[in-house]
Amino acid sequence: MQPNETNEAELLALRALGTALEEKRLADRFLSLTGLIPPELRQRAGEARLLAAFLRFLEAHEPDLLAVAGQMGVAPGDLVIARRALEQ
Repeated sequence: MQPNETNEAELLALRALGTALEEKRLADRFLSLTGLIPPELRQRAGEARLLAAFLRFLEAHEPDLLAVAGQMGVAPGDLVIARRALEQ
């Protein structure tokens, strides 16, 4: 994986995280499932491992994946590809 690909995957994942956190239901569910609290999430938001886990969270519920991708104007598959890149 090239460094540029990793940066693009991180940027896409950060955008997805920001988009999802604007929806209270998604934000609450993600925080509840992970046990993170908002200050910890803000502190760790740039970690590839956390971003990959967040994208996997979206993948686990297809309607959420489709909704976030749609709000971002990207294909859902792009988020899946980003997650794979972050996990390498």
